Amino acid sequence: MSAPGFRLVAHPVALAGATLTTVSAVLFLVSLGLELFGFHTSPYLGILTFLALPAAFVVGLLLIPFGAWLERQPQARRTVFLLGVLTIVNVTIVALAAARGVEYVDSTAFCGRVCHAPMQPESVAHRGGPHAKVSCASCHVGPGAGGFVAAKIGGVRRLVAVVRGNYARPIAAPVHDLPATSGTCENCHDPRAWVGDRLRRVPVFGDDESVSDQTEVLTILAGGGGWARGGPQGAHWHASPDHRVEYVAADARRDRIPWVRVVGRDGKTRDFAAGGADPAKVPAGERRVMDCVDCHNRVGHPIAISPARAVDEALASGRLPSLPFMRRDAIAALDAAAKASEGTSASARLIAGYAGRPGVAAGDPRLVRAAAGVDAIAAGNVFPAMKVGFGSYPNRMSHTDDQGCFRCHDEEHKSADGQVISQDCERCHKQ
Repeated sequence: MSAPGFRLVAHPVALAGATLTTVSAVLFLVSLGLELFGFHTSPYLGILTFLALPAAFVVGLLLIPFGAWLERQPQARRTVFLLGVLTIVNVTIVALAAARGVEYVDSTAFCGRVCHAPMQPESVAHRGGPHAKVSCASCHVGPGAGGFVAAKIGGVRRLVAVVRGNYARPIAAPVHDLPATSGTCENCHDPRAWVGDRLRRVPVFGDDESVSDQTEVLTILAGGGGWARGGPQGAHWHASPDHRVEYVAADARRDRIPWVRVVGRDGKTRDFAAGGADPAKVPAGERRVMDCVDCHNRVGHPIAISPARAVDEALASGRLPSLPFMRRDAIAALDAAAKASEGTSASARLIAGYAGRPGVAAGDPRLVRAAAGVDAIAAGNVFPAMKVGFGSYPNRMSHTDDQGCFRCHDEEHKSADGQVISQDCERCHKQ
């Protein structure tokens, strides 16, 4: 007589269930390992790994109690049946909770509100930026299981910092563990697409009484990254997948770039070094391959580089009215409010400055709109608790408010044969 404890798997149905569960579990772990190490190249393997094998595993688990139920007496069958039903309910609840939990922790609401204090500047900037409809996870979580695991490990580390209150103020940028843009930005933007020439208006207004419009108009030679038009060209040449630009950053902010390497389509390399250094010697520092975010570094979280830039944008969009000396006084009010840790708001400073001036009464609708406008600018760019304000984060998209392009295009980066990284303006834009 066999031991009672082994009768649960004596029935062929239970044995089949145990076999199916074991085999599917082993195959799932093997397939998951291949996914983590980047060996999965077909979308059908993803269906097998994350849909078919888990389904087979669950079916096997259901067959085991069903086989035991077929094996036993009616009363025992009822007990096993009840346990089976409860198991199905529990598994369903846990699965739904796990799925919803993963969805929630990847949501913008979780990132911006649960971690409210440290992430408030980034969250507010994100809501007001061009990628407001793009979730945080779309850019900050890489593709595949490896990207998911890496993001969750990083998230746990940051959560501990939030609980302990020892997170950086302001949050450091750039993010050095950001996933490669090939699995994030390029899901929407084709690096080989032809963009061509783009007309760009840079709003600039005068500090004079009439707030004169001095807007600058430039044609940006954005070009494209592929060979459909003869090869990568224009500004988008830098991130073309048909060649590779590498560089070494000597500091965490990537302000100082002492060394650059260009690897051509044919595999040939040319190295450039700044300050008379030997190009053949790779200096110490962070070494990375140039991609979208080396120029578009604040596209997800735009914070104005200065009160002047913020006011010019607001005047151009109509969020600030054209009152006498509007630009000068709005900048002064914002600058004073940003430098004061607490006290009078930007709007109060602005209203006080206009008090007694001819032609602008205290209740003038234009002044009311101007007061609301400067407060909105302050609310979107100044966060004293996180030590974030105008200029906290550089914007690499230009070279007027920041070194930007000139970190490399300075005529100082030279190769062994004397070539330099040019500062020729006409390579990227024309007036």
